[in-house]
Amino acid sequence: MTRLAARTTVLLTTVALVGTGVALLAGCSATPGGTDAGAGTDAGTGTGTSATARATAGALGAGFSDPTQPPAPEATIHPEPGSWSGVHAPDDYDVVLLSDAGDAHDAPTRTLLDAVASWAADEDVTVTRVSATDADDRIAAVTRAIDERSDLVISVGNHMVDPLAAVSPTALHQQFLVVGAEIAEPTSNVTAADWTGGGFRGEGLGPSSHYDPSTFTEERAARALRAGLAAVLHDLRGIVVWVR
Repeated sequence: MTRLAARTTVLLTTVALVGTGVALLAGCSATPGGTDAGAGTDAGTGTGTSATARATAGALGAGFSDPTQPPAPEATIHPEPGSWSGVHAPDDYDVVLLSDAGDAHDAPTRTLLDAVASWAADEDVTVTRVSATDADDRIAAVTRAIDERSDLVISVGNHMVDPLAAVSPTALHQQFLVVGAEIAEPTSNVTAADWTGGGFRGEGLGPSSHYDPSTFTEERAARALRAGLAAVLHDLRGIVVWVR
């Protein structure tokens, strides 16, 4: 309860107003048997990754994770460098890039935005930009991102961490990847890719490592993005992928 109390009053009030709409959207993704769609469901609907998609995405290399002991929810894995290099976006993969417009000139966030753009160009991935216009629009921006029903929502920038933490539990049908930051208590649909020097977890919670903007280099951002994507595509979700 201490962590929840640290959230701002405005954030919680806004969540209450939009929660019903997002919950209805999540309910639409339920399977005929009444269970929520999750890992292993068909790609192209924002609900997971089909076996066919995983096959076209390529295989994880040795040392990414221990296949005999899958990571527990909220666990942190430390993949061997390059163990994700054989994984690529499946055919017709599409993502939403979620950010705050006010962070456009923030150097770490700008590096992350450029990394996603470069990766998308290399992988021929369709990217739809969704940006919060100001602080009051952040919760709504997350909802707009979910409404796109993409295969994956990639969130960058510290300002989107709290809104994403508030909304993502009510949208379990949508997969999220947070790059350069974390959600303190992620649900199974939120994966983070982080490193020493990143690790912002939300207002009042502090970073999971000493925050150092200089560690947000082009090379490290690209590495984290690809490692995080590899985890998502291979159903290693709701965890932190810690890159070196």
